[in-house]
Amino acid sequence: MSRSQRRGRRGGRRDQEQSAPDLESWVPRTQVGRLVKEGTITSIYDIFRDSLKIEDVKIVDFLVPNLTETVLDVGRVQRQTDAGRKTLFIATAGVGNKNGIVGVAQAKAAGVGTAIRNAIILAKLNIVPVKRGCGSWECTCRNPHSIPFQVEGKVGSVRVILKPAPKGLGLVIGDVAKSVLELAGVSDIWSKTFGDTRTTQNFCKAIFEALRSTYEISHITEWGE
Repeated sequence: MSRSQRRGRRGGRRDQEQSAPDLESWVPRTQVGRLVKEGTITSIYDIFRDSLKIEDVKIVDFLVPNLTETVLDVGRVQRQTDAGRKTLFIATAGVGNKNGIVGVAQAKAAGVGTAIRNAIILAKLNIVPVKRGCGSWECTCRNPHSIPFQVEGKVGSVRVILKPAPKGLGLVIGDVAKSVLELAGVSDIWSKTFGDTRTTQNFCKAIFEALRSTYEISHITEWGE
């Protein structure tokens, strides 16, 4: 599959918003899930604050019902087996509520649809809070439109530096990275990129790692307010 074909796949799928699951029919499979259904845990920030592990995607569907799902990239890989060449599809997906929550993940499967569904599920299980703010010296609006300080993410050969930007500038970065930043609710950013950013999977994950580094556990309480 050529790069132009992959872009066509990305462009042909629209973002989708996920609705909350039916709480009554949900049967939790983990302790955290049971606490959510009982009402002991009422916010996704309670899970982040206590460093609990999310192992049931229904927890995310219930606590963050307005997540937007986006397919960032779909590619094809082959490997040689005794029976011949085996083709797998690898999908990279992102989820976010456009208000400080974002997740990115990738998955492989024999079919495109299965790979996309698995990537979305893994992205939900991989969500993190993002610290937003107005850290640019050129802007004093104090609104959470950018990030509060410079952060960096590195995956493979790709290294990304994100810097606070003044309100109205927009996202000065590649299109794939824009999708991840928009899912997190960041609308203005300066950036520097190094390495082969044409490798979409590594580029997306490097942006995600940079956003992940914006938060500290000690500050999660005030972010969740």
